[in-house]
Amino acid sequence: MKKWFAVIGNPIAHSLSPYMHDIWLSEQHINASYIPIHVEEGKLADAIQSLKLLGCSGWNVTVPYKEAIIPYLDEIDDSAKGIGAVNTVVKTDDDRFVGYNTDGLGFIESLGPLDQTNRILILGAGGAARGIGHAFKQVGFSHIVIANRTYANAKRLVEELQLGQAITLEEAEATLGQFDIVVQTTPQGMKSSSATLPIQLSQIKEHAIIADIVYNPLVTPFLEEAKKYNVRTVNGLGMLVHQGAIAFKYWNGIKPNTEQMVERLTEQLGGNYVNR
Repeated sequence: MKKWFAVIGNPIAHSLSPYMHDIWLSEQHINASYIPIHVEEGKLADAIQSLKLLGCSGWNVTVPYKEAIIPYLDEIDDSAKGIGAVNTVVKTDDDRFVGYNTDGLGFIESLGPLDQTNRILILGAGGAARGIGHAFKQVGFSHIVIANRTYANAKRLVEELQLGQAITLEEAEATLGQFDIVVQTTPQGMKSSSATLPIQLSQIKEHAIIADIVYNPLVTPFLEEAKKYNVRTVNGLGMLVHQGAIAFKYWNGIKPNTEQMVERLTEQLGGNYVNR
């Protein structure tokens, strides 16, 4: 029987996941398809029941259902438990449905080989910061600092995830030269002027990695500003691809080609491949 996978969310028409997974399924000669499913507000329970009844082999979850889906699953992995959000559901051989979160690990893999002594600064204290901070801790990093406009939110996140330190954005800007990796997760990174960015980057460490989790546009104002300095910039497209590749491996036991997919999607979005 032909397998099928899906991504659920609201809205969902913009998702690049069907394009990405269909190519991977074809490249691996797997007889399966991957479809987007728009789940209307208040219809999540019905949607999950339908996915199960119709034999879906696994699905991805995007906004606004990453937290809401948890009660409908049989189990959640530590990757999802630690942050309280699921983005991948796997159907086991005994027909149980297990939730994972591949976002944070996907982001880390998108950065390439890293030294675990690297000092990491995460800007923001929302869901993305939570997932990335938790993933860095999971894989063995210990120097993780959360900076946020509202210090209390940064402090709360550090305490909940047992990370290194919480600081203000002003403190982050003043100590920027101490960090090897800076991860931008706040909405401010999308503002049109460098004056409205979460922090100014003039004190950035040479050869640091500056990352923004946004991939559309491929070069955000935050990354545009970072390009003025001798650093490596990374947009969010690699995170999208690598989190999807981890999900693909959970479902099919094979890790697909991520490098080629980043190049394909970069071309789709009308940009140049700049993350290396």
